[in-house]
Amino acid sequence: MLTLKPLAVRIPKEVEKEILEVVEREKLDKATVVRTLLEMGIGEWRKQTALELLRDGKVTFAKAAEMAKLSLWEFVDLVKQRNVEWVRFTPEEVEKEMKEASVAESE
Repeated sequence: MLTLKPLAVRIPKEVEKEILEVVEREKLDKATVVRTLLEMGIGEWRKQTALELLRDGKVTFAKAAEMAKLSLWEFVDLVKQRNVEWVRFTPEEVEKEMKEASVAESE
């Protein structure tokens, strides 16, 4: 069972208006809507942070997927959707990799 903790926060009137719009549309109580929106926001923050760290070369692909709380395949899709460039090889590194791969193939 999930333990719920109280949280008091001041929000701009415009944000309250948005929350009430969701309450009306979804036919849910305000607390449920706020929890859902917080969870969605945190999930998006996790994904964005993981993508930025991956793009900057600060984490591995697997670590970024873990941070985003996604499977590797889900993270692959996210990386594609967001057009994140994360593999950076110099021409020399590509040439070296190709030579090593062809040597390994011929053995």
